[in-house]
Amino acid sequence: MKEIESKVFVAEINGLDEKGSGKAQVWRETEHGTKRKIKLTIPQTLPGEKVRVFVDKPERRRRRAVAEEILETHPERIGPECPHFEKCGGCVWQHWDYEGQLKQKTVHVKKAVEGQGFDSDLVLDAIGMDNPWHYRNKMEFTFSPAGALGLHEQGNFRKVISLETCLIAGKEMVEAAMTVADWVKDHNLKGYNKDKHEGLLRHLMVRQSFITGEMMLAIFATKGPKDELQAATDDLVKRIEANFPQVKSLLWMENTDWADRTQSENTHVLAGRDFIYDEIAGYRFRLWFDTFFQTNPTQAQKLVDIALEIGKPKKTEKMIDLFCGVGTFSLPFASRVDKLAGIEIVESSIESAKRNAKDNGLTNTYFLAKDARKGIDEVLESFGNPELLLLDPPRSGAGGKVMRRIGRSKPERIVYVSCNPDTFATDIKELEPFGYKLKVVQPVDLFPHTVHCEAVALLELE
Repeated sequence: MKEIESKVFVAEINGLDEKGSGKAQVWRETEHGTKRKIKLTIPQTLPGEKVRVFVDKPERRRRRAVAEEILETHPERIGPECPHFEKCGGCVWQHWDYEGQLKQKTVHVKKAVEGQGFDSDLVLDAIGMDNPWHYRNKMEFTFSPAGALGLHEQGNFRKVISLETCLIAGKEMVEAAMTVADWVKDHNLKGYNKDKHEGLLRHLMVRQSFITGEMMLAIFATKGPKDELQAATDDLVKRIEANFPQVKSLLWMENTDWADRTQSENTHVLAGRDFIYDEIAGYRFRLWFDTFFQTNPTQAQKLVDIALEIGKPKKTEKMIDLFCGVGTFSLPFASRVDKLAGIEIVESSIESAKRNAKDNGLTNTYFLAKDARKGIDEVLESFGNPELLLLDPPRSGAGGKVMRRIGRSKPERIVYVSCNPDTFATDIKELEPFGYKLKVVQPVDLFPHTVHCEAVALLELE
């Protein structure tokens, strides 16, 4: 094959992929004089824009490319606030005006429900934030092999971008993380090399309640904090206690597993306790390092308020909370119904839910650690059919078997809290043969500057 003369193309962005990057297609001329299509993914571009791109291997059918120049600009394009935006993978849409982001998220939800045959007019406009910055109450940073602290590069989980700030995390959380980064540098500690599976420091988790102010710092490392690390960890405790009295939990977590995730085989409490207190909707929760909790407390409160408003719980009713986690929705609903049963497969979350209910003085709850479908069967046997059912499944959705089991249990009203519009639409389609009608879908933006969008929906049995 002769050398391809040009690797530079002009491309028009015709849509967005599931990660929020622009999509385009260009045509190259082959050595035989024919034209071959290249499908391009171009980050940080917007629909309708024309861009000049360099394609490193145009003989491939699909390529990721970087826009060298924006030739025609989208009217909602703005300059990014964060100095790390072009490389860091924490955000993908800082170049898009926030109102434009919200419109796109509304469109995404509308298309998802319309694709399953529902009326897209049932989808309301997405509810955004007054201030879409510093909204996250939990961040997981990664150490590079050299010990620098940051987030992964866009599209490259092998490279860590060293950070000086982060505009989506709480401000105090960022300050604490930078203090840990300085401590690592001062003690010349090394990070973990995931290719060679060697090194010490893997991740730093920071979480903070925006209500109580309590903060947790958890360092994940390949060995314990004793012996040659004792002096370093003693210094870390002194620095944190001197500068961050709000840190009520300073943890060192041993993780020797090859999997690149924040897990612990042995937890060492360097200072404080092994959990912090948080609140939502007026209820107090205990959060451990591995507790799933909504990461945007401002918008999570709106999710709870909307779910209560459209679900209309009554004191005479029984309710099931499916995928209940630690009881984020269970507790506010439990105080408004006769009795509530929560089902969740993660045993530690169920233990937390029981403890949280007790801490908040609720005595009408029952929590079961079991797979959703089997858990429904067990609860129905002793509990009876509920008038109200709420489900908040993971991004992959509840699945057809679970949805059909819900349909057969015949609750009068179903409140579906979704973190993925596509799986949500597929799931609720399963309820149609059982006589359920979709009444309303309210998108809520919990993750500004990313593609993700939550939604709360009501279905009624007719």
